[in-house]
Amino acid sequence: MKLLKTDLKNNVLQSMIHLLDANRTELLSANKKDLEAFSKDDQAMYDRLIVDDKKIDGMITSVKEVMSQDDPIGKTISHRVLEDGLDITNKTAPFGTIMIIYESRPDVTIEAAVLAFKANNKILLKGGKEAIYSNKVLVDFWHKALNENGLDSSYIQLLTLNRQETQEFLKNPPEQLDLIVPRGGERLIQFVKEHARCAVLISGRGNNFLFVDETADWEKTKKVILNAKTDKISACNALDKILFKKDIPDYEAKLKDLEAVLKENNVSILVDAETQKTLKDEPLIPNDNVWREEFLALKCCIGTVDTLDDAIEKINTYSGGHSATIMTTSRDNATQFMEDVDCAAVYQNASTRFTDGGKMGVGAELAISTDKLHHRGPLGLNELVTNKYYIFGDGHIRE
Repeated sequence: MKLLKTDLKNNVLQSMIHLLDANRTELLSANKKDLEAFSKDDQAMYDRLIVDDKKIDGMITSVKEVMSQDDPIGKTISHRVLEDGLDITNKTAPFGTIMIIYESRPDVTIEAAVLAFKANNKILLKGGKEAIYSNKVLVDFWHKALNENGLDSSYIQLLTLNRQETQEFLKNPPEQLDLIVPRGGERLIQFVKEHARCAVLISGRGNNFLFVDETADWEKTKKVILNAKTDKISACNALDKILFKKDIPDYEAKLKDLEAVLKENNVSILVDAETQKTLKDEPLIPNDNVWREEFLALKCCIGTVDTLDDAIEKINTYSGGHSATIMTTSRDNATQFMEDVDCAAVYQNASTRFTDGGKMGVGAELAISTDKLHHRGPLGLNELVTNKYYIFGDGHIRE
């Protein structure tokens, strides 16, 4: 794609900020239609669907943050001149056309588009049908912002395809796709991987773990668990699984204390056989597959392990590779845990809810990648680029 000047891109973003603020009533009215048409059976998805003035303020903030960031295109990654005089520079470059598939959250229509556009990419937005009215209004705002600055609307497009049409689109795209980001559950990811003809960057499930070792500060531990589990159950960075080291001081008392705290906050509990010896009223985890589930609900599993190594093995076996926390005052234990646990973000004494572009200083994010190529963790502006080598010669030939 033709490279756009930074000032032009920022002018489009400034127009978008004005349009979002000036047309709140139109957006809220469209979102109301989406909410009225949606069944509340899936509370997590319903929560993600809601747009209010606070959410619009957040959209505006995301655009402002990206506008203030340096242009990520054309930055020198490396430069060397070889002995024969060949001059080689490696620079950041746009991907080209990015397709993102997501559900429910209209704010993704802002965050994904602003990041892709500032990084000089074209983006195809395949939002869920549950947010169709909201997304149409938001993409209409984008088109107005582009047109106001002399650009056509092809940079940001909304795809309204059903499952079968999406499958056909992936198999036989009408234009070249350079990157697809499926932002959702296992079924969506497998669907895209099966049918896509280009690179796929996985934004996978959460299913995040927290391990309590023998040195943990108990009051801090309860506070972190409660925040990670209940602050926002619809988020991929919410906590689902809690592991206790069997020989921690006051093991039984702490288990019962946590049980009471979780119950007070309407969190249902499943336990393994060892934990049930203490928490006798809680149901057993029915099978190992539950350890793999991302709940997106006021629900958690509590298990007991013998050693730190056992905790690490269990997390690496069952987690989604998103986030994991160790509660400990031992720097050695924390270091071992953080080095050996295979997740995009690993924590000592902190809530998994911080795995977020804004909270981690990245700014607006396209997704949280659990892939290892091309980037892991929050996909911000500086991560939405690839690279290109520029080689300058003077009649050089290879001998």
